[in-house]
Amino acid sequence: MRKIAVIVMMLFAYVSFGQNKNAKASLEVDGVCQMCKDRIEKACIKTKGVKSAIWNVKTHELKVIFDERKTNLDAIESSVAAVGHDTKNLKAPDEVYNSLHACCFYRDIDVQEDHKE
Repeated sequence: MRKIAVIVMMLFAYVSFGQNKNAKASLEVDGVCQMCKDRIEKACIKTKGVKSAIWNVKTHELKVIFDERKTNLDAIESSVAAVGHDTKNLKAPDEVYNSLHACCFYRDIDVQEDHKE
């Protein structure tokens, strides 16, 4: 009986702690410079449940690791849009976008051209 109890406890511990609650995802986020990168990553990290956020300036790819029990991709996209950056599914409000620094106006073709190297 004692062996069965130990086996049941070990199985319970395995099931309880063996589940990975962190998810990895990639999003396309518009931006053009290092200031955009800092703003996007900071907005993500401030979102409850986000463990890691790295945005690539050249590819516009945002890679996030987050706890699925605390947040989801919609909440992360909302946080990014709230600081002025468009995602594939959500456009930033114009008043927030217009408050960005002039070099961060990623919707402006001239600004995009200035940041290409």
